[in-house]
Amino acid sequence: MLNLPLFTMQIIVILVAARLVGWLFRKIRQPQVVGEMAAGILLGPSVFGWITPWAYQSLFPSQSLGFLNALSQVGLLVFMFLIGLELDLQVLRGRTRTAFVTSPTSIVVPFSLGAVLALYLYPHISEEGVSFFVFALFIGAAMSITAFPVLARILSERKLLRTELGAIAIACAALDDVSGWMILAIVLLLARAAETNLPFWATIIGVGLYVVVMVFPLRRLALRIEKYYEQRGEITQSILALILVFALGSAWVTETLGIHSLFGAFMAGVAMPRQRNFIHALIEKMSDFAVVFLLPLFFAYTGLRTSLGLLSDISLWLDASLILVVAIAGKFVGAALPARLTGMSWREAGALGALMNTRGLMELVLLNIGLDIGVITPTLFTMLVIMALVTTFMTSPLVEWIYFRRLTPKGEYQPTAPEVIPTDEVDEALAVE
Repeated sequence: MLNLPLFTMQIIVILVAARLVGWLFRKIRQPQVVGEMAAGILLGPSVFGWITPWAYQSLFPSQSLGFLNALSQVGLLVFMFLIGLELDLQVLRGRTRTAFVTSPTSIVVPFSLGAVLALYLYPHISEEGVSFFVFALFIGAAMSITAFPVLARILSERKLLRTELGAIAIACAALDDVSGWMILAIVLLLARAAETNLPFWATIIGVGLYVVVMVFPLRRLALRIEKYYEQRGEITQSILALILVFALGSAWVTETLGIHSLFGAFMAGVAMPRQRNFIHALIEKMSDFAVVFLLPLFFAYTGLRTSLGLLSDISLWLDASLILVVAIAGKFVGAALPARLTGMSWREAGALGALMNTRGLMELVLLNIGLDIGVITPTLFTMLVIMALVTTFMTSPLVEWIYFRRLTPKGEYQPTAPEVIPTDEVDEALAVE
């Protein structure tokens, strides 16, 4: 039964911690969302539970976490719908050569290294009953993810969004996210095949029909919603309700098919019309509540599932360090080297490699899915969460060092402004963090 006073206090503590730690992280030139991710870990057993176990058990008893998880999952559905809205492959315009060379290698290289890493991790740290093929696919996907919304936020704050580097980074991140989620969809289909009532062949046919329906008839319906918006000049409550029903209905279908509800929410966002004013108005209407209220609950729930105490000996910490090294090297080399070969300077290519290491929220979503369906153990989940936080945190300082700072005759570093291209080809960063 829901203990409403306790649940309310949990939300209050989570929101206060998220805003406070996010504010502190902005002081050290990190995006707000990185601080909110860190706040979730601080509220978990690794910090809060270690410092004051009695207070932790009183505030977050295990029997109360189901309600927190349910509300955070609703927040994720809304957020993934917004990510689908945000995805605009028009950013590839004029950047096709570099983007189409760099993006595949920034997926293939880390994925391949992740699959090789899985050979080492599988014998002693995999979940019992999980096949090596599914495990290797998941580790490869975890190494390949780039967090599109966090990357857009970093580029916007560094005033790189309208530069050549920013345009290519956004384009590569968009393609990487699509590729990473396709890999995860395959993992989910294989891992959850036994749990669904449908045979595997029926699931595949169902997914194909779902995509066709989303791309054609339902997209036409979405265009009618856009026309209604143009007539009214605003997102009315009726329009918003219809869009939410569309997103949640899509999420229900993909969950029923055995993939995951988050894919349905994402596809609903992708299927929406691309008219800029409509997209911006819809995001403005929905994002504040999702970002300020719902996402911190997901970060907190992730933190409550992350326990550094599971890394009980030095060998497990060495495994975590190996995962971190492979993750950084795979993305950096996979992005920087092809970028250099297609004409970018070493400075720009190095900055691109650093930017593509931004994993952030998208990685945490993937990891929670993996833990929920039993592909990874809680110990490996903790290792991968550490990797996600470290790689995201290091992005801004690395870009500052590689791209902005140059050595002066006095031996001091000073920032230099990036060269801004005089075109209007890249959309502004959206409000989604």
